[in-house]
Amino acid sequence: MFRRRNRKQDEVAPDRAEAAETTEAGEPAVPVHGPWDVGAVPDDGVERIDLGALRVPTPEGAELRLEADDAGQITTVLLVAADSALQLGVFAAPRNEGIWDEVREEIVTGIASEGGTARDVEGIHGTELHADLATPEGRQRVRFVGYDGPRWFVRGVFTGAAGRDEAAAGLLTDALRGVVVVRGDEAMPVRDPLPLQLPREVVESQHAAEEEQKRLTLPERGPEITELR
Repeated sequence: MFRRRNRKQDEVAPDRAEAAETTEAGEPAVPVHGPWDVGAVPDDGVERIDLGALRVPTPEGAELRLEADDAGQITTVLLVAADSALQLGVFAAPRNEGIWDEVREEIVTGIASEGGTARDVEGIHGTELHADLATPEGRQRVRFVGYDGPRWFVRGVFTGAAGRDEAAAGLLTDALRGVVVVRGDEAMPVRDPLPLQLPREVVESQHAAEEEQKRLTLPERGPEITELR
């Protein structure tokens, strides 16, 4: 899996340092955690919810919340644990070049244009972006993280307690590191969102509910009139 790395990152995050790009023998090393490409996911026994391009684990104590349009395309993927939340997004990217550096610059520009501030910080996810947003409810602290993979890019946004303090993001960090990306072979413009769909069981449940509603609202047969001759 492609990872953009630097020396400072290895000093701050020793667990990621274990996943160096090559071993001493010059062989590609296996990453110690995800997000994983579907072609490299370990047999870890973790149950994940299938959303199409993303397969998301939900550790005990975390809840997955989804928003979708009328066509069933997911528009928001949110993991919530206590007073913290993690929003996930997955996008098309070049095969052998990461885009997280460029994405961070664009996020900083957008935040500044709305009266906020942001800065790079080295953390357990590599180079993170810690931001202070200007919102109608006041200032809000959030953390943006990014992972470059083969032809995909995963962005995470920590809010709530996890946006202010990395230590509060334990469950959500575990979930992020267990995410699996199913990129597919379809050619897509760089940075386009990869297609996400509601889980099959949710769609089937919705269809069943719709059919039941139709059955209950069918007009009842009225009284019949027999014509006598």
